[in-house]
Amino acid sequence: MQTRRVAVTGIGAVTPIGNSVPEYFEGLRNGVCGVAPITRFDTADSKCKVAAEVKGFDPSRCFDKLTARKTDLYVQYAVTAADEAVSDSGIIGSVDPERLGVYVGSGVGGINTICEEEGKLQRGGEKLVSPHFVPKMIINIAAGQIAIRFGAHGPATCFATACATGTTAIGEAYRAIKDGYADAFICGGTEAAVNRLAISGFVNCMALSQAEDPMAASLPFDSRRGGFVLGEGAAMLVLEEYEHAKARGAKIYAEVCGYGATCDAHHVTAPDPEAKQTIRAIADAMAGVEYDPEHTYVNAHGTGTKMNDKVETLAFKSYFGEDAYKLHISSTKSMTGHMLGAAGAAEALACILALTEDTVPPTINLDSPDPELDLDYTPKTAKKTAIDTAVSTSLGFGGHNACIVMKKVKE
Repeated sequence: MQTRRVAVTGIGAVTPIGNSVPEYFEGLRNGVCGVAPITRFDTADSKCKVAAEVKGFDPSRCFDKLTARKTDLYVQYAVTAADEAVSDSGIIGSVDPERLGVYVGSGVGGINTICEEEGKLQRGGEKLVSPHFVPKMIINIAAGQIAIRFGAHGPATCFATACATGTTAIGEAYRAIKDGYADAFICGGTEAAVNRLAISGFVNCMALSQAEDPMAASLPFDSRRGGFVLGEGAAMLVLEEYEHAKARGAKIYAEVCGYGATCDAHHVTAPDPEAKQTIRAIADAMAGVEYDPEHTYVNAHGTGTKMNDKVETLAFKSYFGEDAYKLHISSTKSMTGHMLGAAGAAEALACILALTEDTVPPTINLDSPDPELDLDYTPKTAKKTAIDTAVSTSLGFGGHNACIVMKKVKE
């Protein structure tokens, strides 16, 4: 089968540093920290005091009041980001609805709804549980709602690969278009899990930072790092068969040109310290891709946990060799926190910023670099430099690894 090229023609975002792509990109350029004291619940008896919450979100952009009450926050984020991406692309009306798919995933789905309805059950029994409970919380409903909204009759699937979810969804959409199973996809990830239950679970598995200073909490590649900061939001891309996009005169942000997916099969939460399958995911994504390391941006998974940053640095050195020291690397989680299932998609958008504006987003608050981690992580401020290739890596609980590669479009 002859493979086809795949273009990015639309982008949308709801993030802790901006509720649209222009706001998000502005936050990335300026190194804005989205971490702040938690407002969703009283943290007096919690070890975790900060999170990267979405701020000032207005669901009325896409939902009337009645529909919003029937819709979990993670779906509201997803639909809002998808609406921006689809509008940006102009794809509707230009593609056969049966050739338009939706691949949108989440790490945990409607956990806020689960908490709310369990509370009702405990207080008053079965009669208080909402009839909307199940379609409000199920993990596939973001994909379903987006498909309904835009009349997408192609494949509509939810991917759930924990923290690799957003990258998995984009990568699988890329493969489906490349191999001819669809002409366009709305794809990405979404999450809304800043609540007492999720925070408590992450705290007790020793994953979260317990720093109380927002500027000293999410610290990828820093010697002070002590865990990730929980974030939330959604990011969506419209991917489209390249010649189809050209024929209709669509704006093309970048070309997706590689994807790799592997599993450590090592541990439920810890990455393989030898990074073997992370390396293979990068190698699979980079297969056949020509790159100049001095003009390549790598958006690292970069959670700010002791093991992740060490393992990821090992993977970069192992795959790229001496070229690793010439790469422009950063972790935008230093600004957004860890958006879980939305992280990979938000980081794909950071790659698009790098490619379209020749701007490498920074790793903010990198004040005390770990001497064992000696690559160029773009500390503290963004860097203007020519970028032709962008790589995004994602690692998830369960051992999931995913990597996508995008290139600047050159005819």
